[in-house]
Amino acid sequence: MAEPKHTSGDIEKTAASDDGYAVASDHSRFDVEDKYHFDVSELDRVQRKLKQRHVQMIAIAGTIGTGLFLGSGGALRGAGPLGALIAYALVGTVAYSSLCSIGEMTTHAPISGTFPHYASRWVDPAFGFAVGWNYFYSNAISVPVEITAATILLTFWDADHGHMAGYTAVICVLMCAINIFGVKYFGESEFIFSLIKISLITGLILCGLVIDLGGGPNHERLGFRYWRNPGAIAPAGLVSNINTDRFLAILSVIVQAAFSFQGMELVAIAASETENPRRNIAKAIHRVFYRILIFYILGILIIGMCIPYNEPLLLSDSDNASASPFVIAINRAGIKVLPHIVNAGVFTSAFSAGNSFLFCSSRILYGLALRGQAPKIFTYCTKNGLPLVAVLTASAFGLLSFMNVSSGAAQAFDWFVNLSTTAGFFSWWAINITYIRFRQGMLAQGRNLRENVYNNRLQPYVAYWGVFWTSIFLLINGFTVFFDFGDGRQFVSSYINIPIFVSLYVGWKVFRRTKFWKVHEMDFTTGIPTVEETESNMEPPRTLPEKIAAIVF
Repeated sequence: MAEPKHTSGDIEKTAASDDGYAVASDHSRFDVEDKYHFDVSELDRVQRKLKQRHVQMIAIAGTIGTGLFLGSGGALRGAGPLGALIAYALVGTVAYSSLCSIGEMTTHAPISGTFPHYASRWVDPAFGFAVGWNYFYSNAISVPVEITAATILLTFWDADHGHMAGYTAVICVLMCAINIFGVKYFGESEFIFSLIKISLITGLILCGLVIDLGGGPNHERLGFRYWRNPGAIAPAGLVSNINTDRFLAILSVIVQAAFSFQGMELVAIAASETENPRRNIAKAIHRVFYRILIFYILGILIIGMCIPYNEPLLLSDSDNASASPFVIAINRAGIKVLPHIVNAGVFTSAFSAGNSFLFCSSRILYGLALRGQAPKIFTYCTKNGLPLVAVLTASAFGLLSFMNVSSGAAQAFDWFVNLSTTAGFFSWWAINITYIRFRQGMLAQGRNLRENVYNNRLQPYVAYWGVFWTSIFLLINGFTVFFDFGDGRQFVSSYINIPIFVSLYVGWKVFRRTKFWKVHEMDFTTGIPTVEETESNMEPPRTLPEKIAAIVF
């Protein structure tokens, strides 16, 4: 939807300072140079077609994928049931802190470009440039990862690897087609996929609880047996001191846990294409806490109760449902039919996650182009509001999944994918840094943060928590390489994003001569629609189905 040129009152023109930055004549009116592209109403043509039920289901289950259904087994194997639970709980709090921060900024400014633009607007244009391209890269490269995961899941039924190229092609075409059809079809597909994922994870948790209590065919009651033998925390095998070794084991699975939470900010990325964005996003973020608690934390707790961390099948190289800790628990209990159902559900999850990453990467590229930080061709939209060139460019990354058809190229592909594993940490770190600056600017200009549609009363401490832990995560990611350096490839793949991010920031800063915004220079009005312009009156539910839908969605 095109943004109004001036929305929160007329903008008083003031003289620019010698360094080219706007000088405020009071705390709410600015003269912003066109080179910062705060008002992009002439270019932005996306339309608000995502409905409330789309946004709520995307928030609840939009990016739940193989990281939870399959990757949780690796976390259990690496750190044991308690270690995996601690890692998932810690990363969950960091992910939620980032979502709270981006939620508050997005409900203030539900515009295209989302948090990379917020970083440009309230921190430094060069910081926004680095954040945007980092996030685009991490999402774009995640598309072939999920396509590959979906293809491998099909080997559960068809073990002929000669068919993988055909399966890969079909999945690529379908994923691209959904995004080309437009945001409405993306919303409907994610709504259906989210229902499947919620049903699957809920069913697996209940099934695991029944198995643990002895309700399976073998009627064996497990309780917390495996927390005692082989133990609650697995050793990492890195040092001789057992307590230190167990601590290192927990650290080693943090990245695996983070992969499961990747993409939770999707609901904010879609703000510029969402009906009643402020109301719907605020409602969605409130519910994400329960999603983390029920689906992730409870799910990890259940699988840690049902299977030991030294289960041989957890050590297998299989990437289909047979390696899922839920399926292993089901098979150990003597249940025969469910593994096929689980594999089908995990397949749709992998497809859905890839679909979401494709949407995210295309919208971030579109937002960068709107703000003059990417070639202008990516701003092209169809009459239905589809950023076509950005979608096609992001879709092209899906072709990298064909590298896995060749065993030789698969190794190069795996190494290339590992280069982006810490990009998600950078995004969370940047979101919280930007929020801290956003809050400082709002308070310095005398604005009431409580007037925002969404406001977290624990801020700014939630953001400080996110900044602290993401900084730690960036430093400890890949720490195991220092115990066995090998050929250095793991070190490069673990830490290469740090110099890439710094290079993006320094390069754009030197090229455009940007400057760190001062709190009185921050612009909180230009190109931002008012609440009256985005939110419509909602009819209260009258019938029973409408009341149930209002509670659920």
